Amino acid sequence: MNIDKKILNILAIIALSSITFLWTFFIFHIQVDLIVIFSVISIRLMASFLIFNDYSLSWSKASQKTFLTKSFVYIVAFLISVPLFYTKITIAFLASELFLYLFSINFAMYFYHYLINKSNVIKTKSVVIYGAGNDGIKLSYELANSEYKIKFFIDDDKALQNRSIDSIPILSREKFKEKTVNKKVDLLAIATTHKDKTKEIYDDLRNLFLEIKILSSADNILEDGRLQSELKNISIEDLLARYPKDLDKEKIALFIKEKVVLVTGAGGSIGREICKQLQRYGARKIVAIDNSEYNLYALLEEIKGVECVGIMQNVVNRDILENSFKTHRPQIVIHAAAYKHVSLVEDNIQESIINNVIGTKNIIDLSIKYNTEKFVLISTDKAVRPTSIMGATKRICELYAQNAVSSENSPVYEEKNKTEIVSVRFGNVLGSSGSVIPKFKSQIENGNNITVTHPDVTRFFMLISEACELVLQAASIGKGGEIFILDMGDSVKIVDLAKKMIELSNKENIKIEFIGLRSGEKLFEELLVDEADYTTEYNSITVAKPTKYNICKLNADIEELLCIDNKLKKLKEIVPEFNHFVN
Repeated sequence: MNIDKKILNILAIIALSSITFLWTFFIFHIQVDLIVIFSVISIRLMASFLIFNDYSLSWSKASQKTFLTKSFVYIVAFLISVPLFYTKITIAFLASELFLYLFSINFAMYFYHYLINKSNVIKTKSVVIYGAGNDGIKLSYELANSEYKIKFFIDDDKALQNRSIDSIPILSREKFKEKTVNKKVDLLAIATTHKDKTKEIYDDLRNLFLEIKILSSADNILEDGRLQSELKNISIEDLLARYPKDLDKEKIALFIKEKVVLVTGAGGSIGREICKQLQRYGARKIVAIDNSEYNLYALLEEIKGVECVGIMQNVVNRDILENSFKTHRPQIVIHAAAYKHVSLVEDNIQESIINNVIGTKNIIDLSIKYNTEKFVLISTDKAVRPTSIMGATKRICELYAQNAVSSENSPVYEEKNKTEIVSVRFGNVLGSSGSVIPKFKSQIENGNNITVTHPDVTRFFMLISEACELVLQAASIGKGGEIFILDMGDSVKIVDLAKKMIELSNKENIKIEFIGLRSGEKLFEELLVDEADYTTEYNSITVAKPTKYNICKLNADIEELLCIDNKLKKLKEIVPEFNHFVN
């Protein structure tokens, strides 16, 4: 506010002070000394200007906080005036004058605010805001200067229904449906904080709107420093996301805080998210290992506020890998490095066995040798009754993790060793590199038909951030030898997923083509062979029944697997349930 506006502000306050005092004076019909009038107004102005700098308040940016600040200022002035003038003027007079002045100044302020901020944009479209909480109200203020006219709020809270905000009715879903017949509203803006309801809301109301958007979790900062809520197109991730209600962030923080954590495959989708979670939960140092220079560089650019050491290493080279353990002495190791793309692994059996099996064996052995407190293997649902080479190699990794320290015959066994080795098994994570969703998005953006392997193929899905937090939560309660299973909810038919993505894209010309299952692929994935061995304190995490495997025999089998020509036969020997699918 420049000096001219400050002077106008001062003059306005003086004028309103004088007018309201005299108005009250005439209402009460009492004789008041001009000195008293002058003194009361002076006290108010001194409290307003000298103590609280009230003259600098911007009327055009007025808010509830401004109202409370002004009210507090004038109540202070009133409290000062009472002991000074109660013998010359009644307290009732002063109190009435105070409330009349508060009404006048705030009416003037808000009227000015309305005139200055009144939108001149012609309202050509209609919007309904789902959620009448703080986010919904904030969004309604921001839409006031847009082409959208707010018709209704919708809220599931019965205490809010049949009430209104700025004369805009708050309805239940059912009531809204009754009011909207044979006419679609332009936009539904979902601003509810209950993100787990997004799919339910979308499925229930999508036919009543031309467009549906959702409030982004991140706000944009405008030039004047204010936060602006951002509406984004609803995505398939929003509809498939699951929000575990038993996520124990305190337990995760206690597990991670001030620890040195080594992450392999740190530049990949899961590894990168694990590193971000480690930063969030207060790790002292992150040792990020990856064999991709670019992925490692991108990770280091993203991780700020915590010491993060990037090391370009391959987990199959044990001697070089050991230097990292010697140098950094990690307390926790999270092993996310693996070849995961089913078709590529089918075509590169030798390399995949070396990377997945030997790489995991190296990391586990070094974790035990250097007395790591906790080792966490990131596994996959494809390790359950595997039909692919990738799934079979990951199952061998689970077997090694379960049995590496279970026997005194282990080559890395030591009586004093306390390393707790656990595995965490889950399905597909939304948006990970090489997964079906980025592929479908690319096909839609390029105007190509979506290719689906089979009409009945199903998969489990979970947000990558949620999966990684549950990995850390499972690791925090592990005692060693467990295979933890994350609750992935219901499996999703890939053809239904494709249809939903086409629907969201509004590209009606996109079709679905079936190309047949590829070698190693399943129609459906499983997370357990049998019932869980036992549940944990968290409904989102269960434990698979253990599988005993003599560690000396397993080591010998792995050595033979590397040398033998018929690797499929040996894989089936180590993993009897392996039923290789070849198309």
